[in-house]
Order: sequence, then C-alpha cells, then structure tokens
Amino acid sequence: MVEIASAVRAGTVRAVDVVAEALERIERADPVLCAFTEVWAEEALRRAGEVDALVAAGPPRSSGPGGGGGPGARAWLPLAGVPVAVKGRHGVRAAVPLLAAGGVVVGATAVPGPGTAWQTWGLGARGRTVNPWRADRTPGGSSAGAAVAVAAGLVPLATGSDGAGSVRIPAAWCGVVGLKVTNGRLPSRDRTGLAAPGVLARTAADAAAWWRAVSPPTTVDADASAADTPPTTGVDMPPSLPLTAVWSPDLGFARPDPEPVALARAAVDRLVDAGAVRLVRPQAPPLLLDPAPAWLALRTPGADPAGLADAHRVRAENGRRLARLFAGAELLLTPTAPTAPHGHEGPGDVYSTALTWAFNVSGHPALSLPAGFGTDGCPAGLQLVAPHGREALLLAAAGAAGKPSGRKG
Repeated sequence: MVEIASAVRAGTVRAVDVVAEALERIERADPVLCAFTEVWAEEALRRAGEVDALVAAGPPRSSGPGGGGGPGARAWLPLAGVPVAVKGRHGVRAAVPLLAAGGVVVGATAVPGPGTAWQTWGLGARGRTVNPWRADRTPGGSSAGAAVAVAAGLVPLATGSDGAGSVRIPAAWCGVVGLKVTNGRLPSRDRTGLAAPGVLARTAADAAAWWRAVSPPTTVDADASAADTPPTTGVDMPPSLPLTAVWSPDLGFARPDPEPVALARAAVDRLVDAGAVRLVRPQAPPLLLDPAPAWLALRTPGADPAGLADAHRVRAENGRRLARLFAGAELLLTPTAPTAPHGHEGPGDVYSTALTWAFNVSGHPALSLPAGFGTDGCPAGLQLVAPHGREALLLAAAGAAGKPSGRKG
C-alpha cells in the first residue's frame, strides 16, 4: 500500500489504473469470497481521477519539496490512489481522513447479517462470507469482509470497528494485521464506549500509514491516567527497540486451546529474535478478572444497577492491574483468539472474544499480528497490547516482525 501511494505521487502509475485493477479483482473473486455488500465502481473511478488531477497539479507550496515540510511533517497525499474498503455501508463516514489523504473508497464490506446470533460471521451481497484460507470456516467478525478483502488481496486496506475483538479476531483468523486504537481516541458511534475504530492491513507499515492519516495531533489519550501513559514522542518518531514485554497465554482466566497458544508463543520468540521485544518477568503474572459479565452488562440496554456496579468494579480493578503491569513493561502479549476459526454453523461454547474484550472494557490499544498456521491450514494471531495512547509501540513492534506471508487467492 505504501508503495502504491508513493508510485501514484511520483506519477509512475495512475490512481485510475490502480483502482480499476482493484475493482477487477473484486469482480473476479467476490462471487466466491462474498467480502463485499456493495461496490461503488463508478464513484471510485471518479474519485481516482480526482487524485490523479491533484498529483498532476503538484503539492501545495506549504508542503515543501516532494510533499515534505520538514522533520515530523506528514507526507502530502500519503494514501494517494490506495483502494480502501470500509466496514458496512455507513463506514464511509469514518473514512473522511482517508479521502483527504488521497485514498479511494471502492465499497462496503460484509458484516454479520440481521438476526445472526454471533458476530464471528459475515454476509455479503452474494452470500455467506468465507475464510480465504478455508471456505468451510468463518473469517471471524464482525469486520468479516474487511479481513477477507485484505487477506485475499482485493484491497490493501480496510477499515473496521472493534467492540469486543471485531478487528483483531478476523485479522488473526485471516492472517492479516488488525489494529484497535485506544478507546475514545477517534470518533465512534458506539454509545457504550466499548467500541473503537480500527484497521485491517497486510503489513504493519500499512497500518501505520492509516494511523498517521487518521490520528489526532497528540498521541496520548487525554483521559488516560498518568500511571499507565508514559510520555510519547509522537507518531512520526518510533520508539526504541527492543520493547519490554510480558507474555501471558490466558490473562489468568481464559482457557485457550493449546495450538493457538503454541503458535502465538512461537511468534513471540520470532519478535525476540528480530530484536523487537525483550521478555521481562513481572512481579506477579498477569491475572485479570474475567471481563465477560462486565462487558455484557455494559453492552445490555437497561442492565440492572447491581450488574452495572459490578461491571464498573471489574473495569476499575483490571485497570489497576494493567497499570501495574505497564509500569514495568511496555507491551502485554497474548494469543488473539482462544480457538482456531470455527465452521459456519457457529462458535460452539467458547467465546472467541475471551482474550480480546478485556481491552475493550479497559480501553487499551491492541494489535493482532499474524502468528502462523494451525494444522487445519488456518491462520492464528498474536495479540499485542499497549498502554493507553501508545499505538506507536504496537506498530513499532509489529513492523520489526517483518511482512506476513504472500497473498492468498
């Protein structure tokens, strides 16, 4: 994706041609994958033509030579000509910064259909959304089509939203990078405060480009406590590596299957070998309270006062425990999902959100990084969690891990 934008800005390729090729890929593959609910081909080509006109006119004078502007300045049209998919038909509302950065929205991706009892599912315009690695398995959700579109190479970037793991779980099960930002840092339509915007991308570099395009001027959540929000140097100045990290297979309460744990732990070892992280031993192992009752109470309209009071108690206690952990380490590492992707009949008795929704309740930013493949041929993920407002830590560690495997499809 970064390479696409650079080539379009340089004039070596046209945005119109890049977008036309993406639309051709969607037309060819989507009857099988069912990743999209709507494709806006005519509007996308029109917008791509506008990007080409902007490139021909050159950067504004204030941007400096080559669209620079000095140290720390953001590049001119950093997403020039990049085809972007948005989550759901209303997702274009959240894509305004991407459009301003030169991105081109090509369509809306599949989400769970009406009446679906679980969110790890998707329904596209042509039918049930399938995992690109195994059609008999779900891609995860609720950002189902977004993960499939990126994993299959239909688009390099897709927006998502994450209320319990809805970006990270499909990222893990489709083998792409999925970032959930700090709750409250970007606008969200979720009145409960549990959901936060996010992105699905093929590489950490692409996710970082999205973050630079949409992030607010400061990189620290104004509501984050000083205890778990160390000073930051900004999104354009990556932190020094290796980052100190704590590994937890279960957060003290979950019961993940052995294979996702083993794959995630092997991914941790690769991060260590790459010089991205250095494992440290905390004073006490990460033991969080199970957030399931709290999440359900906060999410349920008209929940009883006793349940809400207990939810706030769990939120506060887990917040204190995470603050103590992050006082001695920069990252927390866990498997992303406790199981391999389930079939289309449903998830069974295990919450696929078991290891993700704690950080929707606590509000911490988290990223799922591809961790390899299980014996069923499906991908798994490693989850990286950082203090509030420290998305730069997640992106730096993920970037040092290298690129994921080749495009599927």
